[in-house]
Amino acid sequence: MLAGKRILLIIAGGIAAYKSLDLIRRLTEAGAKVTPVVTRAGAQFVTPLSVAALAGRKVYRDLFDLTDEAEMGHIELSRAADLVVVAPATADLMAKMAAGHADDLASTLLLATDKPVLIAPAMNVRMWQHPATRRNLATLLADGVRMVGPGTGAMACGEFGPGRMAEPADIATAIEAALGTGPLQGRHIVVTSGPTHEPIDPVRYIANRSSGAQGSAIAGALAGLGARVSFVTGPARVPAPQGVAVTRVETARAMLAAVEAALPADAAVFAAAVADWHVTNAGAAKTKKTADGAPPVWELAENPDILATVAQMARDRRPALVIGFAAETDDVIAQATAKRARKGCDWMLANDVSPETGIMGGAENAVTLITESGAEAWPRMTKDAVARRLARRIADALGA
Repeated sequence: MLAGKRILLIIAGGIAAYKSLDLIRRLTEAGAKVTPVVTRAGAQFVTPLSVAALAGRKVYRDLFDLTDEAEMGHIELSRAADLVVVAPATADLMAKMAAGHADDLASTLLLATDKPVLIAPAMNVRMWQHPATRRNLATLLADGVRMVGPGTGAMACGEFGPGRMAEPADIATAIEAALGTGPLQGRHIVVTSGPTHEPIDPVRYIANRSSGAQGSAIAGALAGLGARVSFVTGPARVPAPQGVAVTRVETARAMLAAVEAALPADAAVFAAAVADWHVTNAGAAKTKKTADGAPPVWELAENPDILATVAQMARDRRPALVIGFAAETDDVIAQATAKRARKGCDWMLANDVSPETGIMGGAENAVTLITESGAEAWPRMTKDAVARRLARRIADALGA
Protein backbone atom coordinates (compact mmCIF):
# COMPACT_ATOMS: atom_id res chain seq x y z
CA MET A 1 0.00 0.00 0.00
CA LEU A 2 3.02 2.27 0.37
CA ALA A 3 4.75 1.12 -2.79
CA GLY A 4 6.31 4.08 -4.56
CA LYS A 5 5.28 6.60 -1.88
CA ARG A 6 7.92 9.17 -1.00
CA ILE A 7 8.42 9.88 2.69
CA LEU A 8 10.61 12.67 4.01
CA LEU A 9 11.49 11.48 7.51
CA ILE A 10 12.87 14.01 9.98
CA ILE A 11 14.57 12.44 13.01
CA ALA A 12 14.95 14.88 15.89
CA GLY A 13 16.93 14.45 19.10
CA GLY A 14 15.61 12.14 21.79
CA ILE A 15 16.06 8.61 23.06
CA ALA A 16 13.02 7.56 21.01
CA ALA A 17 15.05 8.20 17.85
CA TYR A 18 16.14 4.56 17.96
CA LYS A 19 12.55 3.60 17.02
CA SER A 20 12.95 5.54 13.79
CA LEU A 21 15.37 2.90 12.53
CA ASP A 22 12.63 0.27 12.81
CA LEU A 23 10.20 2.70 11.17
CA ILE A 24 12.52 3.12 8.19
CA ARG A 25 12.82 -0.65 7.88
CA ARG A 26 9.05 -1.09 7.90
CA LEU A 27 8.46 1.66 5.36
CA THR A 28 11.12 0.47 2.94
CA GLU A 29 9.89 -3.13 3.18
CA ALA A 30 6.43 -1.80 2.27
CA GLY A 31 7.92 -0.23 -0.86
CA ALA A 32 8.15 3.38 0.31
CA LYS A 33 11.10 5.58 -0.61
CA VAL A 34 12.38 7.19 2.59
CA THR A 35 14.54 10.32 2.43
CA PRO A 36 15.99 10.85 5.92
CA VAL A 37 16.89 14.13 7.60
CA VAL A 38 18.71 13.90 10.92
CA THR A 39 19.01 16.93 13.16
CA ARG A 40 22.21 17.69 15.01
CA ALA A 41 20.63 16.46 18.23
CA GLY A 42 19.18 13.43 16.48
CA ALA A 43 22.67 12.38 15.42
CA GLN A 44 23.54 12.02 19.11
CA PHE A 45 21.09 9.11 19.36
CA VAL A 46 21.25 7.40 15.95
CA THR A 47 24.17 7.48 13.58
CA PRO A 48 23.62 8.85 10.09
CA LEU A 49 25.43 5.76 8.80
CA SER A 50 22.78 3.46 10.32
CA VAL A 51 19.98 5.61 8.97
CA ALA A 52 21.50 5.70 5.48
CA ALA A 53 22.07 1.94 5.47
CA LEU A 54 18.43 1.22 6.31
CA ALA A 55 16.96 3.86 4.00
CA GLY A 56 19.32 3.08 1.15
CA ARG A 57 19.60 6.82 0.62
CA LYS A 58 21.76 9.73 1.59
CA VAL A 59 21.08 11.37 4.94
CA TYR A 60 20.56 15.14 4.86
CA ARG A 61 21.83 17.08 7.86
CA ASP A 62 23.12 20.58 7.11
CA LEU A 63 21.13 23.52 5.80
CA PHE A 64 24.25 25.18 4.44
CA ASP A 65 25.80 22.25 2.60
CA LEU A 66 26.54 23.91 -0.76
CA THR A 67 26.88 20.57 -2.56
CA ASP A 68 23.38 19.57 -1.48
CA GLU A 69 22.04 22.97 -2.46
CA ALA A 70 23.47 22.46 -5.96
CA GLU A 71 22.03 18.94 -6.25
CA MET A 72 18.76 19.36 -4.36
CA GLY A 73 17.97 22.61 -2.60
CA HIS A 74 16.05 22.62 0.63
CA ILE A 75 12.94 23.95 -1.13
CA GLU A 76 12.93 21.07 -3.59
CA LEU A 77 13.70 18.57 -0.84
CA SER A 78 10.71 19.82 1.17
CA ARG A 79 8.34 19.37 -1.75
CA ALA A 80 9.62 16.21 -3.42
CA ALA A 81 7.88 13.93 -0.89
CA ASP A 82 4.28 12.79 -0.64
CA LEU A 83 4.37 13.18 3.13
CA VAL A 84 6.69 14.73 5.72
CA VAL A 85 7.02 12.71 8.92
CA VAL A 86 8.69 13.92 12.10
CA ALA A 87 9.58 11.02 14.40
CA PRO A 88 10.47 11.73 17.07
CA ALA A 89 8.96 15.20 17.26
CA THR A 90 10.59 16.83 20.27
CA ALA A 91 9.16 19.68 22.31
CA ASP A 92 11.82 21.96 20.83
CA LEU A 93 11.05 21.11 17.22
CA MET A 94 7.30 21.37 17.82
CA ALA A 95 7.87 24.83 19.30
CA LYS A 96 9.84 25.85 16.21
CA MET A 97 7.11 24.51 13.93
CA ALA A 98 4.39 26.37 15.84
CA ALA A 99 6.31 29.65 15.81
CA GLY A 100 7.50 29.33 12.21
CA HIS A 101 11.22 29.29 13.03
CA ALA A 102 13.67 28.10 10.37
CA ASP A 103 17.17 28.01 11.87
CA ASP A 104 18.27 24.54 10.74
CA LEU A 105 17.52 22.12 7.92
CA ALA A 106 14.62 20.32 9.66
CA SER A 107 12.71 23.46 10.68
CA THR A 108 13.38 25.08 7.29
CA LEU A 109 12.00 22.04 5.45
CA LEU A 110 8.91 22.07 7.63
CA LEU A 111 8.32 25.75 6.97
CA ALA A 112 8.92 25.42 3.23
CA THR A 113 6.92 22.28 2.51
CA ASP A 114 3.57 22.30 0.77
CA LYS A 115 2.96 18.63 1.63
CA PRO A 116 1.01 17.15 4.57
CA VAL A 117 2.95 16.75 7.81
CA LEU A 118 2.63 13.97 10.40
CA ILE A 119 4.32 14.25 13.80
CA ALA A 120 5.03 11.56 16.40
CA PRO A 121 5.68 13.48 19.63
CA ALA A 122 8.17 12.11 22.14
CA MET A 123 9.24 13.80 25.34
CA ASN A 124 9.24 13.70 29.13
CA VAL A 125 5.75 13.62 30.65
CA ARG A 126 6.21 17.04 32.29
CA MET A 127 7.31 18.56 29.02
CA TRP A 128 4.31 17.01 27.24
CA GLN A 129 1.92 18.39 29.85
CA HIS A 130 3.52 21.85 30.03
CA PRO A 131 1.18 24.68 28.98
CA ALA A 132 3.66 25.85 26.34
CA THR A 133 3.69 22.43 24.67
CA ARG A 134 -0.10 22.25 24.82
CA ARG A 135 -0.34 25.67 23.15
CA ASN A 136 2.13 24.66 20.47
CA LEU A 137 0.29 21.41 19.83
CA ALA A 138 -3.03 23.24 19.51
CA THR A 139 -1.45 25.58 16.96
CA LEU A 140 -0.02 22.71 14.92
CA LEU A 141 -3.30 20.78 14.90
CA ALA A 142 -5.16 23.94 13.88
CA ASP A 143 -2.65 24.34 11.03
CA GLY A 144 -3.58 20.87 9.78
CA VAL A 145 -0.60 18.93 11.10
CA ARG A 146 -1.51 15.31 11.80
CA MET A 147 -0.37 13.50 14.93
CA VAL A 148 0.13 9.90 16.02
CA GLY A 149 0.58 9.15 19.72
CA PRO A 150 2.08 9.78 22.11
CA GLY A 151 1.51 6.73 24.24
CA THR A 152 1.56 6.34 28.00
CA GLY A 153 4.17 4.30 29.82
CA ALA A 154 7.57 4.20 31.47
CA MET A 155 10.07 6.82 30.29
CA ALA A 156 13.82 6.48 29.84
CA CYS A 157 14.12 9.19 32.51
CA GLY A 158 12.36 6.93 35.01
CA GLU A 159 9.02 8.74 35.05
CA PHE A 160 5.69 7.29 33.95
CA GLY A 161 2.94 8.95 31.94
CA PRO A 162 2.06 10.27 28.48
CA GLY A 163 4.88 11.27 26.17
CA ARG A 164 6.24 8.00 24.78
CA MET A 165 6.64 8.04 21.02
CA ALA A 166 4.14 5.84 19.19
CA GLU A 167 5.45 2.44 18.16
CA PRO A 168 6.80 2.13 14.60
CA ALA A 169 3.88 -0.09 13.55
CA ASP A 170 1.42 2.57 14.68
CA ILE A 171 3.34 5.32 12.91
CA ALA A 172 3.39 3.26 9.71
CA THR A 173 -0.38 2.82 10.02
CA ALA A 174 -0.83 6.57 10.52
CA ILE A 175 1.32 7.17 7.44
CA GLU A 176 -0.93 4.90 5.40
CA ALA A 177 -3.96 6.82 6.62
CA ALA A 178 -2.37 10.20 5.89
CA LEU A 179 -1.62 9.04 2.36
CA GLY A 180 -5.08 7.55 1.90
CA THR A 181 -3.74 4.03 1.49
CA GLY A 182 -5.12 2.22 4.55
CA PRO A 183 -7.11 -1.02 4.18
CA LEU A 184 -10.29 0.69 5.43
CA GLN A 185 -10.09 3.53 2.96
CA GLY A 186 -13.59 4.33 1.71
CA ARG A 187 -15.30 2.57 4.63
CA HIS A 188 -17.53 4.38 7.15
CA ILE A 189 -17.55 3.16 10.74
CA VAL A 190 -19.53 4.46 13.71
CA VAL A 191 -17.92 4.21 17.16
CA THR A 192 -19.53 5.09 20.50
CA SER A 193 -17.47 5.83 23.57
CA GLY A 194 -17.46 7.07 27.14
CA PRO A 195 -20.19 7.07 29.76
CA THR A 196 -23.56 8.76 29.53
CA HIS A 197 -24.76 11.21 32.16
CA GLU A 198 -28.44 10.92 33.07
CA PRO A 199 -29.57 14.07 34.90
CA ILE A 200 -31.14 13.92 38.35
CA ASP A 201 -31.22 17.69 38.66
CA PRO A 202 -29.01 20.50 37.25
CA VAL A 203 -26.01 19.45 39.40
CA ARG A 204 -26.41 15.68 39.85
CA TYR A 205 -26.53 12.77 37.43
CA ILE A 206 -26.33 8.99 37.12
CA ALA A 207 -23.05 7.86 35.56
CA ASN A 208 -20.34 5.19 35.70
CA ARG A 209 -16.56 4.97 35.90
CA SER A 210 -15.86 4.67 32.17
CA SER A 211 -13.03 6.95 31.00
CA GLY A 212 -13.73 6.54 27.28
CA ALA A 213 -10.15 5.38 26.71
CA GLN A 214 -11.01 2.17 24.89
CA GLY A 215 -13.57 3.74 22.58
CA SER A 216 -11.23 6.61 21.74
CA ALA A 217 -8.42 4.18 20.99
CA ILE A 218 -10.67 2.11 18.72
CA ALA A 219 -11.81 5.17 16.79
CA GLY A 220 -8.21 6.29 16.37
CA ALA A 221 -7.07 2.85 15.21
CA LEU A 222 -9.86 2.65 12.62
CA ALA A 223 -9.07 6.12 11.35
CA GLY A 224 -5.43 5.05 11.20
CA LEU A 225 -6.43 2.31 8.77
CA GLY A 226 -8.12 4.87 6.55
CA ALA A 227 -11.75 4.60 7.71
CA ARG A 228 -14.08 7.56 7.89
CA VAL A 229 -15.07 7.42 11.54
CA SER A 230 -18.17 8.97 13.11
CA PHE A 231 -17.26 9.15 16.80
CA VAL A 232 -20.20 9.57 19.16
CA THR A 233 -18.93 10.19 22.67
CA GLY A 234 -20.42 10.84 26.05
CA PRO A 235 -18.62 13.09 28.57
CA ALA A 236 -15.40 11.06 28.64
CA ARG A 237 -12.19 11.95 30.46
CA VAL A 238 -10.05 10.87 27.51
CA PRO A 239 -9.99 13.26 24.51
CA ALA A 240 -11.28 12.22 21.10
CA PRO A 241 -8.61 11.06 18.64
CA GLN A 242 -7.49 13.11 15.67
CA GLY A 243 -8.99 12.52 12.26
CA VAL A 244 -12.52 11.54 13.29
CA ALA A 245 -15.87 13.35 13.10
CA VAL A 246 -16.88 13.94 16.73
CA THR A 247 -20.44 14.23 18.04
CA ARG A 248 -20.62 14.94 21.77
CA VAL A 249 -23.68 13.85 23.75
CA GLU A 250 -24.71 13.59 27.39
CA THR A 251 -27.55 11.08 27.63
CA ALA A 252 -28.32 7.64 26.23
CA ARG A 253 -31.24 8.99 24.26
CA ALA A 254 -29.05 11.65 22.68
CA MET A 255 -26.43 9.01 21.87
CA LEU A 256 -28.98 6.84 20.08
CA ALA A 257 -30.17 9.82 18.05
CA ALA A 258 -26.59 10.67 17.07
CA VAL A 259 -25.86 7.07 16.05
CA GLU A 260 -29.00 6.88 13.92
CA ALA A 261 -28.10 10.19 12.27
CA ALA A 262 -24.63 8.83 11.43
CA LEU A 263 -25.98 5.78 9.59
CA PRO A 264 -25.61 4.16 7.12
CA ALA A 265 -22.22 2.68 7.93
CA ASP A 266 -20.18 -0.38 7.03
CA ALA A 267 -19.60 -1.24 10.69
CA ALA A 268 -20.51 0.02 14.14
CA VAL A 269 -18.56 -0.48 17.37
CA PHE A 270 -20.49 0.20 20.56
CA ALA A 271 -17.81 0.74 23.20
CA ALA A 272 -19.75 3.30 25.24
CA ALA A 273 -20.79 2.41 28.78
CA VAL A 274 -24.39 3.56 28.46
CA ALA A 275 -26.48 4.05 31.60
CA ASP A 276 -29.32 1.54 31.79
CA TRP A 277 -31.82 3.99 33.30
CA HIS A 278 -32.72 7.66 33.31
CA VAL A 279 -34.67 9.71 35.86
CA THR A 280 -38.15 10.56 34.64
CA ASN A 281 -38.81 13.13 37.35
CA ALA A 282 -35.49 14.97 37.14
CA GLY A 283 -35.71 18.30 38.94
CA ALA A 284 -35.40 21.68 37.26
CA ALA A 285 -33.63 22.98 40.37
CA LYS A 286 -31.11 21.44 42.75
CA THR A 287 -32.75 18.90 45.03
CA LYS A 288 -32.75 20.13 48.64
CA LYS A 289 -32.88 18.21 51.90
CA THR A 290 -36.29 18.14 53.48
CA ALA A 291 -37.04 19.25 57.01
CA ASP A 292 -37.89 15.70 58.09
CA GLY A 293 -34.77 14.25 56.45
CA ALA A 294 -36.72 12.02 54.10
CA PRO A 295 -34.66 11.03 51.04
CA PRO A 296 -35.88 12.12 47.61
CA VAL A 297 -37.75 9.64 45.46
CA TRP A 298 -36.46 9.38 41.91
CA GLU A 299 -38.46 7.46 39.35
CA LEU A 300 -36.40 5.50 36.83
CA ALA A 301 -37.20 4.40 33.30
CA GLU A 302 -35.17 2.13 31.07
CA ASN A 303 -32.93 3.80 28.51
CA PRO A 304 -33.03 2.74 24.86
CA ASP A 305 -30.78 -0.21 24.03
CA ILE A 306 -28.53 1.34 21.39
CA LEU A 307 -26.67 -1.85 20.48
CA ALA A 308 -29.85 -3.93 20.10
CA THR A 309 -31.61 -1.15 18.21
CA VAL A 310 -28.89 -1.00 15.56
CA ALA A 311 -28.21 -4.76 15.48
CA GLN A 312 -31.88 -5.48 14.82
CA MET A 313 -32.41 -2.85 12.13
CA ALA A 314 -33.65 -3.77 8.67
CA ARG A 315 -30.94 -4.98 6.34
CA ASP A 316 -30.84 -1.76 4.32
CA ARG A 317 -30.06 0.25 7.48
CA ARG A 318 -28.05 -2.22 9.56
CA PRO A 319 -24.25 -2.05 9.29
CA ALA A 320 -22.70 -5.23 7.90
CA LEU A 321 -20.74 -5.68 11.13
CA VAL A 322 -22.16 -4.71 14.53
CA ILE A 323 -19.88 -5.06 17.56
CA GLY A 324 -20.78 -4.66 21.22
CA PHE A 325 -18.90 -4.63 24.52
CA ALA A 326 -19.94 -6.57 27.61
CA ALA A 327 -18.38 -5.21 30.78
CA GLU A 328 -19.12 -7.81 33.45
CA THR A 329 -17.96 -8.58 36.98
CA ASP A 330 -18.88 -12.28 37.15
CA ASP A 331 -19.52 -15.19 34.77
CA VAL A 332 -18.04 -12.93 32.11
CA ILE A 333 -17.97 -15.29 29.13
CA ALA A 334 -21.36 -16.86 29.79
CA GLN A 335 -23.05 -13.50 30.27
CA ALA A 336 -21.36 -11.96 27.23
CA THR A 337 -22.27 -14.94 25.04
CA ALA A 338 -25.91 -14.68 26.11
CA LYS A 339 -25.82 -10.93 25.59
CA ARG A 340 -24.53 -11.32 22.02
CA ALA A 341 -27.44 -13.63 21.18
CA ARG A 342 -29.98 -11.42 22.93
CA LYS A 343 -28.83 -8.20 21.27
CA GLY A 344 -28.41 -9.72 17.82
CA CYS A 345 -24.95 -8.31 17.19
CA ASP A 346 -22.20 -10.05 15.23
CA TRP A 347 -19.34 -9.79 17.72
CA MET A 348 -19.19 -9.16 21.43
CA LEU A 349 -16.03 -8.13 23.27
CA ALA A 350 -16.27 -9.32 26.85
CA ASN A 351 -14.13 -7.90 29.62
CA ASP A 352 -13.95 -8.41 33.36
CA VAL A 353 -14.36 -5.02 35.07
CA SER A 354 -14.45 -6.25 38.65
CA PRO A 355 -12.56 -3.78 40.89
CA GLU A 356 -9.50 -5.98 41.37
CA THR A 357 -8.74 -5.98 37.62
CA GLY A 358 -8.22 -2.21 37.46
CA ILE A 359 -9.61 -2.24 33.91
CA MET A 360 -12.51 0.19 34.31
CA GLY A 361 -10.83 3.57 33.93
CA GLY A 362 -7.37 1.99 33.64
CA ALA A 363 -4.78 1.88 30.84
CA GLU A 364 -5.08 -1.85 30.02
CA ASN A 365 -7.78 -4.27 28.98
CA ALA A 366 -8.21 -8.02 28.73
CA VAL A 367 -10.99 -9.02 26.35
CA THR A 368 -12.50 -12.14 24.89
CA LEU A 369 -13.85 -11.85 21.36
CA ILE A 370 -17.12 -13.76 21.09
CA THR A 371 -18.43 -14.53 17.62
CA GLU A 372 -20.71 -17.10 16.04
CA SER A 373 -17.66 -19.39 15.94
CA GLY A 374 -16.98 -19.24 19.67
CA ALA A 375 -14.85 -17.38 22.19
CA GLU A 376 -11.29 -16.18 21.54
CA ALA A 377 -9.39 -14.91 24.59
CA TRP A 378 -6.92 -12.10 23.97
CA PRO A 379 -4.03 -11.52 26.37
CA ARG A 380 -4.06 -8.50 28.65
CA MET A 381 -2.60 -5.55 26.79
CA THR A 382 -2.86 -1.79 26.56
CA LYS A 383 -6.14 -0.38 25.32
CA ASP A 384 -4.28 1.01 22.30
CA ALA A 385 -3.07 -2.51 21.45
CA VAL A 386 -6.60 -3.91 21.84
CA ALA A 387 -7.84 -1.19 19.51
CA ARG A 388 -5.23 -1.96 16.85
CA ARG A 389 -5.98 -5.68 16.98
CA LEU A 390 -9.72 -5.07 16.73
CA ALA A 391 -9.30 -2.61 13.87
CA ARG A 392 -7.32 -5.16 11.88
CA ARG A 393 -9.97 -7.82 12.53
CA ILE A 394 -12.66 -5.42 11.34
CA ALA A 395 -10.67 -4.70 8.18
CA ASP A 396 -10.34 -8.44 7.52
CA ALA A 397 -14.05 -9.03 8.17
CA LEU A 398 -15.06 -6.26 5.77
CA GLY A 399 -12.78 -7.71 3.11
CA ALA A 400 -10.60 -4.61 3.13
